[in-house]
Amino acid sequence: FRASPRSIRPLYTGGPVLLTKDGKWLVSTMGEEVMVIEVSTGLPVARVRGDSTAITSLALSYHTSPPTLITCHLSTQLRYYPLPDGLPVGPQTPTLTYSRQNTKAHNAPILVSTVSPDNTLLATGSSDGIVKVWDLEGGYVTHLFRGHGGPVSALKFHFSSSDLGVMELWTGSTDGRVRIFDLRDANSRVVGGGGAAKAKAVLEGHVSVVRGIDVSEDGRWAITGGRDKVVLVWDLAAEGKKGKGKAGPKVVQTIIAQEQMESLGFLPVQMKTLGEAAGRLRCWTGGDRGAVRVWDVLKGEEVGSMQGVEGVDEGEVDEDEQRGILSVLYDPTSEALVSVHADQNIIFHSISSGLPLRQIVGFNDEIVDATFLNSPGSSSHTHLALAANSNLVRIYSTSTFDARLLSGHRDMVLCLDKSIDYRLLASGSKDRTARVWASTEQGEWRCVAVCEGHAETVGAIAMSRKLDDKGQGRFMITASQDRTLKMWDLTPISASTSAGATPVKPKSLATLRAHEKDINSLDLSPNDRFLASGSQDKLVKIFEVDFTPSASGPAGALKLVGTCKGHRRGVWTVKFSRTDRIVASGAADRTIKLWSLDDFTCLKTFEGHTNSVLRVDFLSHGMQLVTSASDGLVKLWNIKDEECVKTLDNHEDKIWALAVSSDEKTIVSAGADSVATIWEDSTEVEQAEKNDALVKAVQSEQDFTNYLALKDYRRAIQLALSMSQPGRLLKLFSTIAASRAPGSHTGSVEVDQIVKTLPGIDLVRLLKFVRDWNANARTSGVAQGVLHAVLRLKSPDEIVAAFDSASKVPTINPDEEEGMAVDGDEAEGEEKRKRKKGETVLGMRELLDGLIPYSERHFTRIDKLVQDSYMLDYVVGEMDGGLFGGEVMDIDGE
Repeated sequence: FRASPRSIRPLYTGGPVLLTKDGKWLVSTMGEEVMVIEVSTGLPVARVRGDSTAITSLALSYHTSPPTLITCHLSTQLRYYPLPDGLPVGPQTPTLTYSRQNTKAHNAPILVSTVSPDNTLLATGSSDGIVKVWDLEGGYVTHLFRGHGGPVSALKFHFSSSDLGVMELWTGSTDGRVRIFDLRDANSRVVGGGGAAKAKAVLEGHVSVVRGIDVSEDGRWAITGGRDKVVLVWDLAAEGKKGKGKAGPKVVQTIIAQEQMESLGFLPVQMKTLGEAAGRLRCWTGGDRGAVRVWDVLKGEEVGSMQGVEGVDEGEVDEDEQRGILSVLYDPTSEALVSVHADQNIIFHSISSGLPLRQIVGFNDEIVDATFLNSPGSSSHTHLALAANSNLVRIYSTSTFDARLLSGHRDMVLCLDKSIDYRLLASGSKDRTARVWASTEQGEWRCVAVCEGHAETVGAIAMSRKLDDKGQGRFMITASQDRTLKMWDLTPISASTSAGATPVKPKSLATLRAHEKDINSLDLSPNDRFLASGSQDKLVKIFEVDFTPSASGPAGALKLVGTCKGHRRGVWTVKFSRTDRIVASGAADRTIKLWSLDDFTCLKTFEGHTNSVLRVDFLSHGMQLVTSASDGLVKLWNIKDEECVKTLDNHEDKIWALAVSSDEKTIVSAGADSVATIWEDSTEVEQAEKNDALVKAVQSEQDFTNYLALKDYRRAIQLALSMSQPGRLLKLFSTIAASRAPGSHTGSVEVDQIVKTLPGIDLVRLLKFVRDWNANARTSGVAQGVLHAVLRLKSPDEIVAAFDSASKVPTINPDEEEGMAVDGDEAEGEEKRKRKKGETVLGMRELLDGLIPYSERHFTRIDKLVQDSYMLDYVVGEMDGGLFGGEVMDIDGE
C-alpha cells in the first residue's frame, strides 16, 4: 500500500484567503503556513513555509506569469512567491521558495494588502496607521500615506477605465473614517513628496471599524461597511457639486444590515441574482450571522441570501471569539460567491440560484473514526464518513472531496459504523444517543432514526451484517460508559429515508450489563450470530445474538457464551474474521491476539507496535491483518508466519480510525493529527517498478559491456558514475592500467582526457570511489593510479570548485522533498532526487580524512617491502658471489 495524494489534510485554520482569477486555485492560511488548493478536488497544489510567524495578509499579483503570491507576516516581512504553473507531479506537496523579500516593510504588522487593477502597484496597511504603495516590478515604495486615526482595516484601489486621470486609493481604519488618496498627487510620492500628502476626501459616517470598501464598475457609486452594522452608499458624481456642505462624495442610502460586517462588494449589473432579473445595482455582504446576503443598493432593500449549509456556524462559541463569515470572495469564472467562515468552512454559493456548489472543510481536528459509504444506486464507495472532535459528522465525496456536515448530535461524536450494503450510517455520541443516517435520492444524508436510552456516553456501535427480506438493516447494538449493551430494532426505518421525514425512535430489544469498565469496541460476526466486545477491563467477551423477526414485532436477546483472557491492559478494538471462526483484538499492551470461537483460547499473538493498538481488521480473505496504533503507524501482518510485512508511516500522532473498502484495495487511516490518509493497493505498481528496474539494470549492464568492447571509455565511465557502480568502474580502470600506454597517467590517453574534462559532480563521485578503493590493499594500486591522474590533470582550484558545486546541491528535507519541482534545472533536480535516496555529499575534509591515513599505511608497507628487497638482494648476492664463488675457486685450485 502507498499513501495517495488524495489524502485529507488540514487546509485552513483561520486567516486570510484568496482565490485565483480563473477560480481554479484557492490560497488559504494555516497559522504560519500558506496552502494553495485545487478547488475542484480540494487537494493541495503547493505550500509556503513562512518565517515562523503568523500570516497577517495575502495578495495575488498578475504582473508575472504564473502569478505571484505576496505574503505579509507578523514579523513585518513582505515576501513574493511565484506560484507553480501546474499541478504537482509526485504525491508530495512542493514547497515554494520566495523570489524577493522585504525584511522590514513596515514598523508594525501589516493587517491588509491589495493589488491595483493593472497589477503594477501593491498597497499595504499596518497597525500603526501607515499605508505604503509599492511598485511590484521594482519592489520599492512609491507612495506613503499617514494620518489614520488607528490601524488600517480596509484598502481599495479605484482606477477609472474611462478617465485615465483617476488613480485613487481608498483606505478604511478603526476610527470609522474612509480616506481617499490621489496617487497622482506629487506630495504623496516618497521621492520628492516626502509622504506629506493629505487625503483628497475623508468620508465620515461610520462609528466603528470599516471592514469593506468597493466602487462600482462605472465609478459612479461606492459602498462602505463595517462593524457598526450599516452599509453606506456614496454618490461619487456629487464630488464636484457645490451644496451646503463640502464638495465630495455624498451618502445617498443607508442599508441597515443588523450584523457586524466583515466583507462586502458590488455584483456585476448584468448578472442574474437569486432568480431576480439583471439590470439592478446589487451588492453582497457577509458578517457574524454567517449568511451571505444580497442587497439592492439604491433601494436599500435585501434581495435575499445564499442558502445556508447544515452544520456551519451552528456550534457554540465564546463571547470573545469571532463567529460567522470572515470574508467573501467573488469568483467571476463560475459566477459564485465564496464565503470563508470562522469555523474553518469554505463554501461556494451560486449567485444565480443561491444554492451551495461546494464545501471545503478546512480543519477536522482530531479524527476518531471513519467508514466508507455508498449512495443509492451505486455499487462502489461514493462517500467517506469521518467523526472528529465535534458534534458534526463529516461526509466527503470520494471523487471530488466535496464535504458536507451532518448536524443532530448535541455533543462530540465518538464512533461510526455502516450497514453491510454501506447505505446506512450509524453514529454514537457523548450526548448518550445513537443516530442512523441514510442518503436521499437527492444525494443528501438525513437522520432517519434516533436511539435514546443509555445513561452515559455511547462509545461503540455495530450494525447488523445481514439484511432482511426488504433489503433493510435488521438491528443495531450500542455500548456505553454505563457498561451496558443495547440492541435496537431498525426494521421501522425502511420507509423513512425520504427528505424531510421525521426520524423514528427505534425500540430497545435487549439490555445487558457486559463489562465492569468502559466498553471500547463492538463487532458483529458476518452471520449476525455472535457479538464481540472489548473493554478497559482487559477482557474480550463473546455474546450470542438472538434476533427473531415476527409480525407482532421482532424480539432480541444477548447471551454471554465465552470470555477471552490474556491481554495485560485494556482492549481497544475487536474484529471478526469474514472467513474463519476467529476474532482479533488489539490492546494497550501493544499486542494483537487471535482468539478461537470454539474454545475462546488465544491462537496467535502479534508484537511489533510500540504503543497501544487502537484498530484491527482482516485483509486478503482472512490471511492478513492490518492494524493501527498510538505510535502513528499502520502495520500489515501475515497471519500464517506472524510477521509484519509492511509498515505504513504517514501520521504524526495516534491513529484512532481505520476503514477498509469492500474490495480491500483502499485503506483509510485517520487520527489525532487531523490527517485522513488514503492508502491504495500498490502491489501491481511495485511489481511493475521492480520489473522496470531489472530491465533497466540488465540494459545498463549490456550497454557497459558494449562500450568496453568498442573501447568507448567515455560513455562507459559516465554510465558507471551515473549508476553509482564502483565495481564496474574499478574493473575498467584495472583493465586500462594493465595495458599502460606511454605518456599516459591512467594507462590510456583517451581516459586521461575524460578525467580531465569530468564535470564537478562526477569528479566528486569518482574521488569518493577512490577513497573506498584506497581502503583495501588489493585495490589500492588502482586507487593511487586514478588519484595520481586526477592530481596531474586537474588543478587544485578545479578540484576545490568541484567540491563547492557539489555542496551547493541542498540536502532534501523530508517535509520539502518535492520542493525541487519548483525551481532549479533538471540536473540539480536529479541530484536532489539521488540525495533523497541516500547518496551522501562528500566534502573535501571527508575525502582527505579517508585518503591520507590509508595512503600513509600503503606507503609504509611499500617502504618496508623495499627494505626487505635490499636484504633479499644481499642474500642472493652472497649466495652467488660469496659461497658458490669460493667453492669454485677451491676446486680450480685443486
